[in-house]
Amino acid sequence: MKLSLKWLGAATLALAASVSHAEDRTLLNSSYDIARELFAAYNPLFAKHWQEEHNETVEIKQSHGGSSKQAQAILQGLRADVVTYNQVTDVDMLHNKGNLIPADWQKAFPNNSSPYYSTTAFLVRKGNPKGIKNWDDLVKSDVKMVFPNPKTSGNGRYTYLAAWGFADKTYGHDDAKTREFVKSFLSHVAVFDTGGRGATTTFIERGIGDVLISFESEVNNIRKQYGESDYEVIVPPQSILAEFPVAVVDKYAEKNGNAELAKEYLNYLYSEPAQRLLTTFNYRVHNPKVVEETAAQFPKVELFDVAEYGGWDKLNKEHFASGGILDQLQAR
Repeated sequence: MKLSLKWLGAATLALAASVSHAEDRTLLNSSYDIARELFAAYNPLFAKHWQEEHNETVEIKQSHGGSSKQAQAILQGLRADVVTYNQVTDVDMLHNKGNLIPADWQKAFPNNSSPYYSTTAFLVRKGNPKGIKNWDDLVKSDVKMVFPNPKTSGNGRYTYLAAWGFADKTYGHDDAKTREFVKSFLSHVAVFDTGGRGATTTFIERGIGDVLISFESEVNNIRKQYGESDYEVIVPPQSILAEFPVAVVDKYAEKNGNAELAKEYLNYLYSEPAQRLLTTFNYRVHNPKVVEETAAQFPKVELFDVAEYGGWDKLNKEHFASGGILDQLQAR
């Protein structure tokens, strides 16, 4: 009996210790595939800020994957408090198909609720053996590319539209010549992976292709991780604006008792410390002071917006829907 009581006392103390170390609040962030490391760094920064301001500890949990799949998971019941995605239409889906957020969600935070942004860039092997400098170099006869499938990846859709925009502007809005260029561009793809991380594995670990196309932020992070002396980053002089939209999933945040916490989690992304952290992951930011501090880090590039081509709804229907322009251009 004494042994049993002793064990019971130890168990009670252990339970009390675990309870005392439990976080006061828990928040779930649903995010895109290649943002794991970014939010692993941001979450402790925010948790410290929240504790200083509210005297509460907070645990931030993450759910990662292709942002379209993440949005579908929320529609199917994943009770995320916030979303941090890489495409506007994946956030729109939460309103259009689930009424989980308001239609005007882009007005909730500055810069169309996009606290940071990027563009599309190229990662090439040491010495840039194929001499890749711009989009038209990608259709040279001996060049093979790797990037995510536009059908399954927002990253891939940005790449496809960047190539389309380049051709459209180069050929003076001549639709036939633009289609001809993009058809050739697509024929040089060695592998279409389902997401950004899969494309990285194909290019780096399997050694396939001459060029990996992804977000500027991602290709710089890959180069840093896998060897700055083994790869080079090429930012073409003209490319697409890639916004990274965020939103509070109002219905779930309110049910979870996290409405205020969720809003501040996203709002703090605009703070100077967070904006500075974002640049260490090679994202472009809006804070004037941080922009000035990091000017040398980001090459000048002429950015065009999807709005120039009618916006995401129009582009998705015309280009990426079944039987759309993408399918037509890939038809043999």
